[in-house]
Amino acid sequence: MIMDRTRLTYVSAAVVGAGTVVVFLWWWWWSKRQKEKPPSRWRKVGELSDLVVYPVKSLGPVRMNTMECTKLGLKSGWLRDRTLMVIDLNGHFVTGRQNPKMVQVIPKVSGTILTLSAPGMISLSIDLSRIQGKGFRVAVWGQPVFTRDCGEEAARWLSRFLLQEDTGFRLVYYPLDYPTREIRKSNRQWLLTPDDTGAYPDATSYCLINEASVTDLNTRLEKPVNPEQFRPNFVIKGASAYEEDTWGWVKIGDVIFKTVMPCTRCIFTTVDPETGTKNPKAEPLKTLKSYRQIMDPIIRPLVGESPVLGIHLGLRNSDGIVRVGDPVYVGLPEEQPLLISPP
Repeated sequence: MIMDRTRLTYVSAAVVGAGTVVVFLWWWWWSKRQKEKPPSRWRKVGELSDLVVYPVKSLGPVRMNTMECTKLGLKSGWLRDRTLMVIDLNGHFVTGRQNPKMVQVIPKVSGTILTLSAPGMISLSIDLSRIQGKGFRVAVWGQPVFTRDCGEEAARWLSRFLLQEDTGFRLVYYPLDYPTREIRKSNRQWLLTPDDTGAYPDATSYCLINEASVTDLNTRLEKPVNPEQFRPNFVIKGASAYEEDTWGWVKIGDVIFKTVMPCTRCIFTTVDPETGTKNPKAEPLKTLKSYRQIMDPIIRPLVGESPVLGIHLGLRNSDGIVRVGDPVYVGLPEEQPLLISPP
């Protein structure tokens, strides 16, 4: 894409000022040209206010105060992000898009034991260290991913709660410590590397949401939502609404990430995380579509009509620890004057 920076700034300001669409022109232009080497200067934009891991894809969250960041995603012992998943009998992944009740299943990991709880069900416990057997491959967005089955008891428990049947769903586990998935075809024009794909997430191992952006969204909704509706790993406070749209490099504490793509939103955002039901008016997705769609002709073919809220991150340094309350910085281009330097 060839476009001078002045024009980019003008177009972005004009369109965002109109309040009708989101333009990622500046972000796209700058990120495509940044070197992989992290910047030497940073500007503080806020702090980490929530740290969330989803051990089972599409099930409930686990909130933590401290976690390790790895190429596979957030980790604390045997608690790892989206390394378990529900599949159907054809080996295809199942999410809250098709079965909203999944968000009512609350996971907990203590030592090597995963416990699942749900309304009206006796809790189920599985020893993750004892998941054995021959591995096989399942399909995540059409991509084969290695897995192991968690056994008949887990399959029955999930099928009974989600389908009111004894069979239909199975629980599977990712036994590796590194990503093996290829980048989805629809995401190959962004800035992802194969190290960013995680075990079973839709796109990447890390998603960040800005509290101020959700607050602004809520001014447009009849019924407010909270960041949990968007299933992020990192929630930050202190930044301006939608400021994250233009972030390239991001540092949380001492851990460095790179923004690899905007986070497009789907029907899953309409599922109430407490009740497991879809909003009858398709909110907040309907409202997001009214003002958070990317209209730039170069980028729109990559995202279609999906609105954007939040950013996907890729880990760009060695494993490190993040904590709630950690300062959050964004990288400064080398030619800009230093504004704020982290201690």
